[in-house]
Amino acid sequence: MRTFLISYDLAHPHRNKHVVAQAIMSLGQSWARPLEQTWYVKAEAQSEETIEEKLAALIDADDGLLVQSVQEEAVLTNTALRWFRQRRAPIDMVPGGNVLAFPAAQMASPAQPELPLRQAG
Repeated sequence: MRTFLISYDLAHPHRNKHVVAQAIMSLGQSWARPLEQTWYVKAEAQSEETIEEKLAALIDADDGLLVQSVQEEAVLTNTALRWFRQRRAPIDMVPGGNVLAFPAAQMASPAQPELPLRQAG
């Protein structure tokens, strides 16, 4: 299993930030996110090129992407490194519970419809 460092800089993060994050979390067996746009992914039988091809389709021409195979040793300042396992379906989630799975599982029907966001003013 190899560990990859993935970092990106999105010119318009509000457009596809969550799509890129979900794609990164699905790349390997486990992942960690020590900084907002910096990820570690542990994956079998992947290469930098394969990962770049999967993520390049989700970013725009003016976005930046870094994919690098790394060793597991790192020095972190003012952050922590916590590994999460890739979750596989089915996910046992209790409606209304406080467990959030990534990528988010589709629930049969929400308990309440989502209310519109009101602007202050």
